[in-house]
Amino acid sequence: MDIAAILAQINLQTKRKVFVSYHHGGDQVYYDFFSKAFSETYDVIYDTSLERALDSDDVDYVNQSIRDQCISGSSCTIVLCGKETPWRKYVDWEIKATLDMEHGLIGVNLPTNPINPSGKYLVPDRLHDNIQSGYAVWDSWASIIPDVGNLKNLIEQAINRSGKFIINNRQMMARNGTPPWA
Repeated sequence: MDIAAILAQINLQTKRKVFVSYHHGGDQVYYDFFSKAFSETYDVIYDTSLERALDSDDVDYVNQSIRDQCISGSSCTIVLCGKETPWRKYVDWEIKATLDMEHGLIGVNLPTNPINPSGKYLVPDRLHDNIQSGYAVWDSWASIIPDVGNLKNLIEQAINRSGKFIINNRQMMARNGTPPWA
């Protein structure tokens, strides 16, 4: 067996590490289901609610922690988009860190995500910018859950997208926002 064949075999056996970003207060049940459904296939899909894990108001420290503890070493970030996700500052910060590191980015529309009056689903602005630019991949919960292969294809698409499509010029959210219906 030549070196290329050996490396190909190693890559087949290696699980991709993914980071899952979501609104802990609203979408925990989806994260739990996702984690259980895909834990055999992907490495270290973990819950790190930054509000509980970090006791700091230092934005630079929190962002460094996001990069070091959550995004570094992962192949991509999967953003579970529920009803209040667009207004969560840590979700925005996690997306920003993902884009800064040019990792893959996937948005997954959850069944709880309402359609706004203009007929669009609600997604974090930074994620929306990158879906529109062609950098981020967008799909639905109903599409990824029945078949592990569907998510695998999305992850491979996301990590193979060119960084030249990244749009990451928005100001970071300073605090959690309020949905218009609140």
